Amino acid sequence: MMDWIIDLMTEMGPVKAALIATLFTWFLTAAGASLVFFFKDMHRKWFDGMLGFTGGVMVAASFWSLLSPAIEMSGGEGFERVIPAAIGFGLGALFIFFLDRLTPHLHINFAKEEAEGPKTDWHRSTLLVLAITLHNIPEGLAVGVLFGAAALGMDGATVGAAVALAIGIGIQNFPEGLAVSMPLRRQGVSRGRSWWFGQLSAVVEPVAGVVGALLVMQIQPILPYALAFAAGAMIFVVVEEVIPETQRDRYTDFATLGFIGGFMVMMALDVGLG
Repeated sequence: MMDWIIDLMTEMGPVKAALIATLFTWFLTAAGASLVFFFKDMHRKWFDGMLGFTGGVMVAASFWSLLSPAIEMSGGEGFERVIPAAIGFGLGALFIFFLDRLTPHLHINFAKEEAEGPKTDWHRSTLLVLAITLHNIPEGLAVGVLFGAAALGMDGATVGAAVALAIGIGIQNFPEGLAVSMPLRRQGVSRGRSWWFGQLSAVVEPVAGVVGALLVMQIQPILPYALAFAAGAMIFVVVEEVIPETQRDRYTDFATLGFIGGFMVMMALDVGLG
């Protein structure tokens, strides 16, 4: 089954494959958000564990799917070989840093008065969606760039690895959708609106995926920088957003185990399929 999917994605070409893969990641976000139709609340322990899982997937993907191929496909020897990955990694982190400063948003377990970015009177639901949307930009970009790299036959990049990355991101998007919709439902927002805002946070992923694939296909020399850029953006999100959100209650150990589990799942997917 998996071989058939990889062959199908290969035949599609990188742009179509990136679009289908990121639509899949969006779909799982929407599926996670749909749990608000059946539940109004969730125990904080499970909530923190799922967020920890999300962080583990992102960190593992950043190395196994992005940084390692970026270094492998770079020319030169010794320190010279790591320069493109280091530059791209730093630029990716700075990209999210500036978006973080310029965009009003609110992290999931934070109070309204702890909103970050410019001061605004926007509703809490809007700020929550913007926070997860910032989180999802590098994920979609990573999938698109990796499909582009595989299509170009670059060392360390394969369609299997791109499929593995899409699966991993899709799995961790399921709790992300729930992480937006459930707090809104708990505050009295209707089931339909809670689901709408939950799935809306991932709409940016297909856009970012297509842009990433198109970009590297047109400007091949930027490929190692682009892969590392996505990794740097994802690591920034994990350290600045995901981990702090899981450490604000008494279930920090459970969240840490979730992180370990997410890392193991993504590592297994990438090694097994890539």
